[in-house]
Amino acid sequence: MEKVLFGYLSLAMLVSALLAVFSRNAVKAVLWVLVMFLHQAVLFLTLQAEFLAAVQVIVYAGAVLVLFLFVVYMINLREELRLPRFLGSYPLAFLAVFGLLVLAAAGLSGYHTAQALGILTPEALLKYGHARLLGEHLFREHLLAFEVAGVLLLVAVLGAVVLVRRIREGAV
Repeated sequence: MEKVLFGYLSLAMLVSALLAVFSRNAVKAVLWVLVMFLHQAVLFLTLQAEFLAAVQVIVYAGAVLVLFLFVVYMINLREELRLPRFLGSYPLAFLAVFGLLVLAAAGLSGYHTAQALGILTPEALLKYGHARLLGEHLFREHLLAFEVAGVLLLVAVLGAVVLVRRIREGAV
């Protein structure tokens, strides 16, 4: 049953990602990405990573896609841009894809799983949970980086507010 569920989730994620890439309508592309994010959250749930599933839904499916939708509506696309098809470049494209597949196979040939290091062992994850271990790891070993990232995000938000205020004052 687990393999069937994994097969469905991976196939749904792959199909929805391809539909998002090849969709001509930007809003439909964002909605296909939403479908992909939700399937990925369910995949995290099957791996017993509840915290990652919640972050996937809240941050990516919630905040990031809402931001994408706002950007799509702010640029106000009036008409679709049509470019000529590149009919003569198929042999070159196949050669590039073959080269990338060879590089991927060469990179994966020496792959081996890493050993659990530090406090992030499978036993500790089962005993304490993902969220607690992640919080302890962030606030003990990476406190300075965490605080710097928070300050940078605060400065970015304040900068955006100042820029919008200047634009509104200049337009009035």
